[in-house]
Amino acid sequence: MDLAVIRETVAVIDALLRDIADRPVDLTDPHWQAKLSAARPPVEEAGVAAEAAAALTALLDSYESGAEAVRDEVRHIFRAHQAFSWGVGIRGEFPSAAAEFRRRLLHVSARDQCADPRDDLVQIWELCGWARDSGVDVEPVLRAVADLSGEVDHFGMGSTRRLIQRGLERH
Repeated sequence: MDLAVIRETVAVIDALLRDIADRPVDLTDPHWQAKLSAARPPVEEAGVAAEAAAALTALLDSYESGAEAVRDEVRHIFRAHQAFSWGVGIRGEFPSAAAEFRRRLLHVSARDQCADPRDDLVQIWELCGWARDSGVDVEPVLRAVADLSGEVDHFGMGSTRRLIQRGLERH
């Protein structure tokens, strides 16, 4: 799929998810976490689950197989469409834990840091812990995905490449 077409699709999905992403959460409600956990996924609530999954797959496929200019464009698409980046996640079955680990790590890499890169770092550590527990040799996957990752330090915590390399740490 052409990146221009993907970008247009992502923009539409982003617009449909924006109200959901911006919805306030009443942190004074003692049950706010349970309510969030019980809510339908944002893409289902917006009625765009299939379209979002297809767009995410196309973005990640382009990111993984494309040249640096393509990866830069994919990173730009994620940064320009924050509701899409927030509300569209990887779903489905994988042939192996290693394949799932790689795909989820590619997703972190392509997003090129969320609003708080500490969340990305925690996600990387959790993914690595899960992968190690599942018998995956994480080091070669981390190094391969880090090589695809951006080198811009957006928030003063290091580049996405550096954050992914920190997956080698054990926590």
